Amino acid sequence: MLTIGLTGGIGSGKSTVSKFLEELGAPILDADKVGHAIYHLKGPAHRHVVAAFGTKILAPDGSVDRAKLGPIVFADPAALKQLNDIVHPKMLERMREIITEMREGGQKLPIIVEAAILIEANWQPLCDEIWLVIAPREAVLKRVEAQRGLKREQTEARIKSQLSDEQRRKQAKVVIDNSGTLEELRERVSQLWHQTLARDV
Repeated sequence: MLTIGLTGGIGSGKSTVSKFLEELGAPILDADKVGHAIYHLKGPAHRHVVAAFGTKILAPDGSVDRAKLGPIVFADPAALKQLNDIVHPKMLERMREIITEMREGGQKLPIIVEAAILIEANWQPLCDEIWLVIAPREAVLKRVEAQRGLKREQTEARIKSQLSDEQRRKQAKVVIDNSGTLEELRERVSQLWHQTLARDV
């Protein structure tokens, strides 16, 4: 029973690949959703993050507002490292618990762990193999501006805070090239999933 780490830089199309896999029946564990829960008012990282960055990062309900926290940490590598040192180990622990719960609940299909920072956070021990989604830089910049409203320089800052695709490739078993059409991507993902099911028996 495989656990597959699905990763890729901002705007690579990783979430689209994850959606296609989910449509094919793959169980998805979204690290971003786990992160939201970790930051939540009653989450395990909340008080540590507030202690490190102050109450200015809080939403009106008292939870951590990631839209306020983001510009602080992406502009300062030391601040980003401080945040990651708090949050990443707690996320790893929680994701490990969730995978165990899924397996004990009878899930036998390969579990997809969708995580943009899978490698940066050293979450590789969670996975049996890693699938990497890549896309041309110019396509990434246009996609992020269209989908998230981020200016080019904001996207560039986020790209710089992540590993390069060349560095990610070194740890990937599969590279999914998202430089074509959506239908080409869907077909590639479908082939991969069925090939994986055939060997994960």
